[in-house]
Parts: sequence; C-alpha cells; structure tokens
Amino acid sequence: MFIKLLKISCGEIVIREMYFRKGINLIVDETIEVSNDDSINNQKTGNNVGKTTVLKLIDFCLGGKAKNIYSDTESGKQTYDLVKEFLIDNEILITLILCDELENEESREIKIERNFLPRKKMIRRINNEQLTEEEFEEKLQKLIIPTIKTNKPSIRQIISHNIRYKDNSINNTLKTLDKYTSDVEYENLYLFLLGCVFEEGEEKQRILIKIKQESLYKDRLEKQETRTAYEAALELIKSEIQELNKRKSKLNINENFEEDLNKLNVVKYKINRVSSEISNLKLRENIIIENRDELKKGVSNIDIEQLRLLYSQAKSNISNLQKTFEDLVKYHNTMVFEKMKFIEKDLPFLKQEIEKKQSSLDELLEKEKDLSEVIAKSDSFKELEVLIGKINEKYRQMGEYQNVISQLEEVEKNIEIYKEDLKKIDEKIFSDEFEQKVKIQINKFNKYFASVSESLYGEKYAMKYDIIENKNKQNIYKFSAFNANMSSGKKQGEILCFDIAYVLFADNEGIPCLHTLLNDKKELIHGNQLVKVANYIEDKNIQLVISILKDKLPEALRKDEYYVVTLSQDDKLFRIENKLI
Repeated sequence: MFIKLLKISCGEIVIREMYFRKGINLIVDETIEVSNDDSINNQKTGNNVGKTTVLKLIDFCLGGKAKNIYSDTESGKQTYDLVKEFLIDNEILITLILCDELENEESREIKIERNFLPRKKMIRRINNEQLTEEEFEEKLQKLIIPTIKTNKPSIRQIISHNIRYKDNSINNTLKTLDKYTSDVEYENLYLFLLGCVFEEGEEKQRILIKIKQESLYKDRLEKQETRTAYEAALELIKSEIQELNKRKSKLNINENFEEDLNKLNVVKYKINRVSSEISNLKLRENIIIENRDELKKGVSNIDIEQLRLLYSQAKSNISNLQKTFEDLVKYHNTMVFEKMKFIEKDLPFLKQEIEKKQSSLDELLEKEKDLSEVIAKSDSFKELEVLIGKINEKYRQMGEYQNVISQLEEVEKNIEIYKEDLKKIDEKIFSDEFEQKVKIQINKFNKYFASVSESLYGEKYAMKYDIIENKNKQNIYKFSAFNANMSSGKKQGEILCFDIAYVLFADNEGIPCLHTLLNDKKELIHGNQLVKVANYIEDKNIQLVISILKDKLPEALRKDEYYVVTLSQDDKLFRIENKLI
C-alpha cells in the first residue's frame, strides 16, 4: 500500500495538499541564505519550516502520537506552543489517503482523518466513519494488514525501519526502537522480519519478565544476608533457645505460671511469624506494582495501528496468505491488557492473603494482651523476667529468619521452574534445524542487501547474526549489519540500502511489509548517491519519501515531478505566518 495524498485543512480552507508518487518523493526546503553575516537581522536559515513535520503527520495518521507534531524530535521535551495552539484553536484536520496502486485510478483507497482536539471534538475517522481509539486501531488494521498474526513483535516495531525521523532510527541500521528495548525483543523482531517465525517468542519474553521479577525479589530478600547465612543463624538461635529454656526450667515457678508463660511464648512467636509474612507479602506486592509501572514505559511507544497498513499491502501482493484477520483481531483485542494482567495476576491473591493474615494477627495480639495481663498478676522472679525477654527475642528472630528462608526457597524454586521452561524453548530456537533456517533466510536477504549496496555504493553490505550470552546469562541471536568488503563504509548508505533490500526480500519471500520508506536528514548522503537511489527504485515497488534542503539536492533531482512540497521561511508547512485563516 502506498501514500497517495496528505492534506492539511481548516474547514473549507485547504492549507496544504500534497500528492505522492511511486519512486522518490522529495519534501524540499528551498530557503535561501541572504548573508553569512550574523549582524544582518533578516538572515534566513533552513530550520523549522516543516520538512520533518510532513513525515510526522503521516506517522500521526497511521497511529502516531499527536504530541510528536508540536514537540522537539530529538528530546521530546520542548513544545512549540505556537504550532500546538494553531492546530487546536483552528481545529486543523489532517487527511491521509492510502491506495493499493498509485497508477490505477480504480485502486482501493483508505481515507484517514485526524485532528488534535480532545474528547467529543476529536475527529478520528476512517472512510468517513467516526471511531473510538480502540475501534480506530481495529479498523485500520483490518483495512491495511489483516493477515499478520502476532503480538510480539508489535506492528510499530515491525515498521520502525520504514519511518526514520527520530535520531535513533536515523543513526542505526537495525536498532531502531527505543532505548528500553531488550536484546530479546530485537531477537524476536529480526527473526520475524527474516521469516523465521518462532511461535514461542512471546512466551520466551514473558518467562524472562517473570525471571527478572523473581530475581529482583530474591535480591531484596538477601539485601542483608544470603540464604545460607540465615540458615546458619537460625541453627544458632535454636541452640540458644534450648539453653535459655534449660535455665528457665530450673527456676521455681508454679504450674499455672509455666503453662501461661508457654502459651504467651507461642503467641509471641506466631505474632512475629505472621508479622514477617505480612511484610514479605507486601514486599512482593510492591515489586509487582513496580514492575508493572516499569513495563508501562516500554508500552508507551508501541502502537499497532500500522498493522493494518502492512496486511492490506501484503494481501494485494500475496494472494495465498493463510492467516486470517479474525485470528489477529482476537489476538490484538487482548494484547493491550494481557501483559498487565499477566504481571498483576498475583495481586488479588496477595491482597487476600494480607487481609487474612492481618485478621489472624489481630486475634493473636488480643491473646497476647490477655496472657500478659494474667502473667503480670502472677508471682515471678527478676531473673525469670530477664529470661523471658531473651527467649521472646530469640523466638522473634527465629520466626523472621524462618520466614525469609521459606520465601527464598519459594523464589528459588520459581526461578528454577522458569529456567526449565526457558530451556525447553531455547532447545527449539537454538536447535541445529532452526539455526539452519536462520542461516538460509539471512543468506537470501544478503543477496538483496549486497546487490543494492553494490549498485548504489560500489560496496557490499551484509547482515549477520551471532549467538551470544547476554548479561543475564541467556543465549540470544544478536543481529548486526556490516560491510562485507571489511571497510568502514557509510552508515547512512548502509541504512538506506538495508531498507530498500528488505522490501525486495520481503516481497520475494511473501512476508508482509510496508513499501513506503520515510527518511529525514538525508543531507548526509552525497548528491550523486541520491541520484543513484532515485534511478534504482524508479521501476521497483518502493515509495521513498525524503525531506531535504534544496541546496543539498543534486541538479538531476531538481524536478517538479519529484517534489511533494517545497517549503521556506516565507512559506512554512502550516502557513501560520501567512494568516490564511
């Protein structure tokens, strides 16, 4: 599926109407510098005219965040209030039209409309149908790419190399996701992109989350001492209690006093044990909540709206896809909450246990109060009181240590179970058979990667994998790109060649992919190379959208047929200064 039109409007007033073509599409900043003398006040520069914003608007219509439009691309912290207020106050509407074939007027089209207003004034339409956020995602996915049947990797991860306007994706060939992304997520992503579908990939990530959670809990429990230290200390405490009880038995105490005192000791031991259990249950509860909050940071950049775009393109190019949309929708409808439920599933049980043990503690405290009153009225010796205090303290320590040891035994058992489950999965993914499949697929891809890079740069780039052990002692496939000629090469060229090669590879392998490549800051590529790129993709099923300064554009590409829009300091994207509205 290709981009046909991007329109910015306010009511009946059309601010911008940008049409796209197959092949190269240029978003040009034609600002001319008047002078290099900083003392001249009316000097013009090529900054902030809206080149990158065009790419952001396309991403926005495909499910991106509104704040990306009026926030700084690099930091995300600086907000351009003038743009934000303009978009909201004037109820600016963004319209994106996608089509299966640009050359065919009868081709199926998808019309997407979004604005920047909140709640009831929000416009979020597909083919003139107003939708909720959840319905919007479902509809977009159904129309664009309904055959993908996967939750991990997510659709936003899959197309991350297609949309490159953030620094991370501009400067990295393969690591195009946010800084919180784990090596295991990258492993799963590139196995998918290569067509090495691994059904247990998501389950592997879930197990690793549980191992991390249990390991963190174990570290908290052993913050003071290790399990063996607690066990050694517990044996010493038991010996000390026996010695203290021997000394106490030699004291002259009436029968009722001894019985009541023993009851009190038992109650105090139970109180300390239950109190310790409550503390550890609350600790586990807090760890789960902390993990849940940490996971929210990773989820905030994951968006499945592009899922629909991929399927529709795939369906138009691949007639024999077997995966059904119904399967995907069912999977997607649960994916947003499934991970949170998975993390939080123990919370109700923990809360119930805390309440149950608190009730038990209250009863024990009441018994302790009654027994203490009885003993206080009995005849006793000063030495007995001292012994009782020491015995009580030892019982308290014994209950605390026993509870910690019990918790450590449980968490170590859990970790072993999870590791055993992980081992079973790894036996499949790192089997000779599966690794051979990875080798075959990566070799197929490298034929395209090397061919494209040799045609454009006279060098052969390639992709490789290594099976490494990460910092958590877990084996993973780690993918990387390199220059097959063993020279340094150019990173920007490597990135562009990778993106083009992947589209060609995916089409040949019948793997769903997005055929539109959005690229920012291509001034770093030499003009002659841009001409080569434009000529290379002209007859291929690729749409390359580039934002660039006109003075960095080679003469061969300075043609109106390649221009989507031309911008300048006197004519910026939203034309706020022109006061059209």
